[in-house]
Amino acid sequence: MKNFDHELILCVVNAGFSDAVMDAAKAAGARGGTVINAHGTANKEAEVFFRITIQPEKELVMIIVPSALREAILHALYKEVGLNTPGQGIAFSMPVDNVVGIKNEHEDTEE
Repeated sequence: MKNFDHELILCVVNAGFSDAVMDAAKAAGARGGTVINAHGTANKEAEVFFRITIQPEKELVMIIVPSALREAILHALYKEVGLNTPGQGIAFSMPVDNVVGIKNEHEDTEE
């Protein structure tokens, strides 16, 4: 199995909660992220099954982080904006094979 240096954390929350996502992620070591406005498509059966009201307007927060930070950030997101909070967020991560445009803290400034 290949070890990946970076992970993409995706967090889907109700509209208006992307700042809470980024605050929690930054407190756990993330440096920044990208927010995309989205529209949920859940149906009434899903609302009954999960016992939550699903708001159609969503925000998708994408955060690329060093793999070593993944667990801490996912845990922070679960606590701050998880399904049992007003943000009703879900978060997951995926390995990222190649990353350009992100400067690691330990890289030299010269090229």
